[in-house]
Amino acid sequence: MQDKLNLMIPGPTPVPENVLSCMSKHPIGHRSKDFQEIVQKTTEQLKWLHQTTSDVLTITGSGTAAMEAGIINTLSKGDQVICGDNGKFGERWVKVSKAYGLDVKVIKAEWGQPLDPNQFRMMLERDIEKKIKAVILTHSETSTGVINDLKAINNEVKNHGEAITIADCVTSLGACNIPMDEWGIDVIASGSQKGYMIPPGLSFVAMSKRAWEANTVSNLPKFYLDLKQYLNTVNKNSNPFTPAINLYFALEASLTMMQKEGLNNIFTRHARHQKATQEGIKSMGLNLFAKEEFGSPAITAVQPENVDAENIRQSIKNNFDILLAGGQDHLKGKIFRIGHLGFVNDRDIVSVISALESTLDKLGKLNAPIGQGIAKTISVLNNE
Repeated sequence: MQDKLNLMIPGPTPVPENVLSCMSKHPIGHRSKDFQEIVQKTTEQLKWLHQTTSDVLTITGSGTAAMEAGIINTLSKGDQVICGDNGKFGERWVKVSKAYGLDVKVIKAEWGQPLDPNQFRMMLERDIEKKIKAVILTHSETSTGVINDLKAINNEVKNHGEAITIADCVTSLGACNIPMDEWGIDVIASGSQKGYMIPPGLSFVAMSKRAWEANTVSNLPKFYLDLKQYLNTVNKNSNPFTPAINLYFALEASLTMMQKEGLNNIFTRHARHQKATQEGIKSMGLNLFAKEEFGSPAITAVQPENVDAENIRQSIKNNFDILLAGGQDHLKGKIFRIGHLGFVNDRDIVSVISALESTLDKLGKLNAPIGQGIAKTISVLNNE
């Protein structure tokens, strides 16, 4: 059957029908009073989601635009920064930082392993002259299914006293608890096509008071991503450039849905789906790629043995119309990734585990009795 593809990837994620319906409305003037009311409402909703009283700014662009904006609006050429690198997106922030002439120190971990907060502590403690101006890292590393200990690493940054934290929370915001003010995070970047449950095209940058203080001396080049322009206009319930108006319609609808569900319920749902997915996978004899206890609530990476991961993905797409994500770079063909963030329910989890178990059986690669994986998943869903 055509046109029944179910997205179980880390983004774009499924979009609720009422959100899609809102997007189908005619655009309105982006300088009109009606649009200003939407900006005012969504700005407050974004603060609620970030658990902050700080500024949260909306950019028409991808999550990469938000991260680049966070970097270039708080730093100056030649500034020394630490970048955490344990996956594709950690690598990206190293490249962005170097492209702007920053002095980049890299803390690495193998793909599938979390970043070690102690390595950040030691490097920051050695910085007696306080030359390090920022620590840049990915919270939920989409490419590997690993979640890094943002709270612990950010605590080390705060102990340093000078550096700020710039966090890629693109696949963690809206999936797990990130209390910006309580933890004292300085910059949080996110994107619309993940936990926000709307199509790609909007990104968000939350800036603390310390981040704005850093902005006053930042000299890196910027124009479209100059956050001072966004701050000046958001205070007038507007935008410095022509925004993606219909995505704002979607944003208002999705954030209203999220507020109705409640933050704690959202986090509990994602944790429950993560556990059900992981336990089902382990019960059918498959290996999780991310280190135990450091799996992301947004995505689970699976490392099958004696079978090409791409064959599994293709078979599931062809036979069940479920799209899974593949491995990137050196992991292509070695892992596949199941997204379970945003507009995902129990039926989706049951469907993807059933499809995976059936596919492995058909390929002659199932290392456990048929039905054992889905039975475990159902047990978790019924008892969590």
